[in-house]
Amino acid sequence: MNVEAFLICDAATDSHGKLNMLGAFDTVYVAQLPAVHPHCAVVVRLRFERSEQGEHAITLHLIDADGKHVIQPLEGRLRVHGGASSTATSNLILNMQGLRLEKYGELAFHLAIDGQPSGALPLHVLPPAGAAVTPPTPPIGQG
Repeated sequence: MNVEAFLICDAATDSHGKLNMLGAFDTVYVAQLPAVHPHCAVVVRLRFERSEQGEHAITLHLIDADGKHVIQPLEGRLRVHGGASSTATSNLILNMQGLRLEKYGELAFHLAIDGQPSGALPLHVLPPAGAAVTPPTPPIGQG
């Protein structure tokens, strides 16, 4: 199995096996926290050898710099079918709505296939250049 693409982008579609991606990025600029990124897509294109046909477990984690999950892990199963070619491809598009960003720093998407680490993809959350940044106010009694 080979990971041919692993990207964060604004939008993606699959048209009969043809992967279309728009606006790949690895940084989100936000002036105020917490913030919500309205929409993005995590895209994975996998190529499997004929010997790897069958069902595979796919897991995607979004982890912050402290090792904590930002969202619940996304888990699914993928069935790979062979064809006339010696390899088969599969495009996975994970649309994410309302991604809540709690703090500045680096997040990372971690991809696992059949329980094996298969890729890591950073997502930097930064203030705009030159912006005065105000940290979020802690709840009363916690600051």
